[in-house]
Amino acid sequence: MKTDPEPLGIRPLIPADASAVRDLYDHAADFVLLESGTEPTDQMVADFFTDHPPGSDLAASCKLGMFLPGGTLVAIADMAFGYPETDDAYIGLLLIDQNCRGVGLGRTFLDHLTATAQARNGTRLLIAVLDENTRGRAFWEREGFRLVQSIPNFKIGLKTHVVHRMWRPL
Repeated sequence: MKTDPEPLGIRPLIPADASAVRDLYDHAADFVLLESGTEPTDQMVADFFTDHPPGSDLAASCKLGMFLPGGTLVAIADMAFGYPETDDAYIGLLLIDQNCRGVGLGRTFLDHLTATAQARNGTRLLIAVLDENTRGRAFWEREGFRLVQSIPNFKIGLKTHVVHRMWRPL
């Protein structure tokens, strides 16, 4: 029996959703190329379901998908808890189909992530944004995130980045 997605079309993702996640990575290949210098791969999808920050609990993390009516996955998010500090929530990924950007999905997803972190008694919400991702950084700044630190020489795939860690209170 198929269950309906949560309100706003957001629900937890499980490994059985890997095909839909792979399709989303393909529809957001511009970001994948910016981040890693490569095209999307099946390994990236597998890593989405297993990655978590050091010291955090994978079982307590949220791997979420945003679906359009009809079931098309248009965005994914990965949020871990307890990193870098015990009461922190850390958004490791918010990826939106390039054809669906600029219409408010990011803000809707962020509102859902914020509510989830607050329900778990988080005190801060953190993200990391690549220096090259100027549009992404502008989004986070519009949403009230402020720079904590910049981390140079951060390697992802074939690329080396400056990564900006940003936060806002919950």
